[in-house]
Amino acid sequence: MTTTQQRNYALAPLRSVLDNGARVIAKHSGATPAVTIHAAFEAGTVFDPPSQHGVSHFVSRTIDRGTTAHSAEEIADGLENRGISLAITVNRHALSLVCTCLVEDLGSTLATLADTGMHPAFPDPEVETRRGEIVTMIRQDEDNPAAMASEGLLALLYGDAHPYGRRPRGSVEGVERIARSSLQAFHAARFRPGALSLVMVGDVDAERAIEFGSRAFASWQAPPPGPALFPPVPAAHERRLRVIPMMNKAQADIAYGFTTIVRSDTAFYAYWLMNNIFGQYSIGGRLGDSIRELQGMAYYVFSALDANVVPGPLLIRA
Repeated sequence: MTTTQQRNYALAPLRSVLDNGARVIAKHSGATPAVTIHAAFEAGTVFDPPSQHGVSHFVSRTIDRGTTAHSAEEIADGLENRGISLAITVNRHALSLVCTCLVEDLGSTLATLADTGMHPAFPDPEVETRRGEIVTMIRQDEDNPAAMASEGLLALLYGDAHPYGRRPRGSVEGVERIARSSLQAFHAARFRPGALSLVMVGDVDAERAIEFGSRAFASWQAPPPGPALFPPVPAAHERRLRVIPMMNKAQADIAYGFTTIVRSDTAFYAYWLMNNIFGQYSIGGRLGDSIRELQGMAYYVFSALDANVVPGPLLIRA
């Protein structure tokens, strides 16, 4: 299968776009005899159906619990026997499968990741087990002032109609209504070769890594997923305040913020530098110097800028 390859000489990775649309990137780094693999799908929480918040997060908790060809135990044993720990993460825009393997195990590990990403079974017993775990996580968040402050701020900035304003794990009631068919439907809609970015960095020749990636994913055929459509970010015309009472808490958490810019904005690096000076590294910035060191008003304080494909938030947390 033919691919289009392009080398970026600044970082020296090799980039290949397979005929099915999957993007494969590889870079040689000989620091250790291992390869780190990061397979990211455009299947983050912003793609949750409007009536089913939390589906993407639910998929991230169940996608490795067996495929149509292998049980969860077989997958786990196969990875463990090669000394591999698979991490699955999800954020607003991407659901990722990440692991590190020895160079000689690259081909077999990619085959396992491909099977996991393309053919998850979502078996009923595993779905119910993970549902209970997610409900527990949501209830823990609801008892955590820091989590409630951050989620409350985003809801205030973006509103219920925008995916940035929704709770990424959904609600207890919503999660209890998510059926196995909902997980299958989300997977079928969002897990497509055109939504995959596969990155490999390690002690392997970049061309060889691209070949392994092509061997694992080139046979996957499906049309690209639909584009992400976001409503406009609501404009703020006044300062707003939301107080969330929480009983039996020894301290209060504060979240303060604004909507800012998209990542492609020409002012991005000026914003990035401002955030770095302001408080990206907590007590190393001006926020930490003033609020913690000089005034002793908070145990911690930091800022975070999340410019993305929509105007992301600048958050200040204390």
